Amino acid sequence: MIIDSGYTPVNGIKVYYEVYGEGEPIILLHGAFYTIELNWTQLIPELSKTRKVIAIEFQGHGHSPYSDRKLDIVALAKDVEGVMDYLKIDSADVTGYSMGGSVAYQFAVQSPKRLRKLVIISSTYKTNGWLPEVNNAFKDFKPEFFDNTALQTAYDAVAPDKTKWRKFLEQMFALAKEPFNVGDANISKISAPVLIISGDNDGTDKIELIKTYQLLGGGIAADMAPMPESQLAIVPSQGHVSLMMQTETILTYMNNFLD
Repeated sequence: MIIDSGYTPVNGIKVYYEVYGEGEPIILLHGAFYTIELNWTQLIPELSKTRKVIAIEFQGHGHSPYSDRKLDIVALAKDVEGVMDYLKIDSADVTGYSMGGSVAYQFAVQSPKRLRKLVIISSTYKTNGWLPEVNNAFKDFKPEFFDNTALQTAYDAVAPDKTKWRKFLEQMFALAKEPFNVGDANISKISAPVLIISGDNDGTDKIELIKTYQLLGGGIAADMAPMPESQLAIVPSQGHVSLMMQTETILTYMNNFLD
């Protein structure tokens, strides 16, 4: 049950948020083209039983109005901190799925003192963390691929101006085509514990994923050294979209890690 929702003015735009439950705060960052409901509707009721859940909709997504401001993960990570300031949250656990995971990595680097623990679901901090076929698909995005889909239905249900759909898509396509890299050195400096959850066939490059885990202190022989604080979970027989539907599995991993 929503206990608070609204718009917060941050960095020249307005960002929509919803708050559920009470307890230690956890911030949820959705995937590209998604809304809060589309991404988190199964997880929020469970997480909010013991935590204060703050779900954000990025610029142009869902309830958040379209803006001509250039989209990039640096700006979006600053927006997350702006929402925290507005809601008077000093620090929080942060969970990001897909694009939200990339923003979450950037947030961890930009705002380390505001982060307690980080959960990354089916995501990467750099362009070549995706398999080549995924990156090639990003380059071939066309508006008609998205028309009359569940993504457009979700957008139309809550967008303040439904006529911005095509402009929003164009802005997202430009973001998808632009290479990004938070940086190996920056990732290795993340002091907060990180849980990475990935589907075994979710489009992330598993060689790069293991390298990421190693940068975070994982991938060791734990029988001969202390167990690292960060964790890696590979969920079998899951793609990028289907992984997010494994509510029970994700919730179990998250609760064990966050508690």
